[in-house]
Amino acid sequence: MKILVLGGAGDMARDALDELDRETGDLAITIADLNLDKARREAAGRGERVTAQGVDIEDHSRLMELMKQHDITLGFAGPFYYFEKRLARAALEAGRPYVSIADDYEAYLEVMTLEEEARLTGVHILTGWGNSPGITQVLARKGYNSMEEPRRINVHWAAGSNEAAGPANLTHLFNIFHGTTLQTIRGREIRVPTGGGRKVVRFPFPLGELPVYYTGHAESVSIPRNLTGLQEVTLHGGVQPSYIPLMIMVMDKTGLFSTHDRRKKAAEFFYKIERIFGTGGLDKSVGRVDVYGFHRGKTAHRTYTYLGHIGRITSVPCVVAALWELEGAFRDIPGGVYAPERLLTDPDPFLTEIMRRGVEIFFHEDGLE
Repeated sequence: MKILVLGGAGDMARDALDELDRETGDLAITIADLNLDKARREAAGRGERVTAQGVDIEDHSRLMELMKQHDITLGFAGPFYYFEKRLARAALEAGRPYVSIADDYEAYLEVMTLEEEARLTGVHILTGWGNSPGITQVLARKGYNSMEEPRRINVHWAAGSNEAAGPANLTHLFNIFHGTTLQTIRGREIRVPTGGGRKVVRFPFPLGELPVYYTGHAESVSIPRNLTGLQEVTLHGGVQPSYIPLMIMVMDKTGLFSTHDRRKKAAEFFYKIERIFGTGGLDKSVGRVDVYGFHRGKTAHRTYTYLGHIGRITSVPCVVAALWELEGAFRDIPGGVYAPERLLTDPDPFLTEIMRRGVEIFFHEDGLE
């Protein structure tokens, strides 16, 4: 089996490569990146079955041909609000499945416009299979399935500022605190300003209580489209130390993040000096999903949390989904664009597998304040 890892020389993909390295099957792994020298260095210490290719993912013909040469593509090339739809389209034209860690809400809405094409070609496009979105939606599905009348799902994430993250991830961070995003409140999808809706959420140790805000992740648009009957779906995110989101929101008011090019330049600059902002920060990231509703005539509340290094908790779900796709686990499912909560109608086997691979998840079936 031949696996293509786009953006494979980036910080976020390293754990995915480590996870694939642990597989004992007949795998050939290609690290594809704009920075060929970095891709070669990454491949050099990983044995003969790992090779490197240079690719500009804006070169559609070259990208599509590279995808055709592989059985599946893993998408780690962000920012996804800019790249996800074109990567998914290339996969459809190549006739090969694609699994990504796409996290922006705009990316989800754009790639969903390819649903009909994916259905007709019989290709699976798995979008948003990281941690948030990703693990969050699998846990949302678990809570949704657990009660007779699920009504409300609130998703929360927080990242430690001392986590390794490349320029693309910083570009994403600047984007999700810029402009507006969509949330479902009182049964209606409404547009709200990012950075609004502040609340304090208790996360697992060592992050503890942190303020979080409306941010432009995919869960708030994906979950209400795939899980019916919900009156509220919200997404809040934050960073530890808690002054960092406030700093980003102040910078946004200057127009620094008003366009993709500006966000990209700012990310390249801050990436060089990010250790300054990481001072006092933690090297763990967390997620929390609260599901509310009614079950057997009583109110019900489920809380699910998870914890880990951002690269690991983002990579493991993506790798597992890709391996399951290659093994035929989704063979009987029609082609289409699938977020985790849509594809995994029974989330428990997937949760069991990612926990087996080291993702720490905590289940509070009676809720958690």
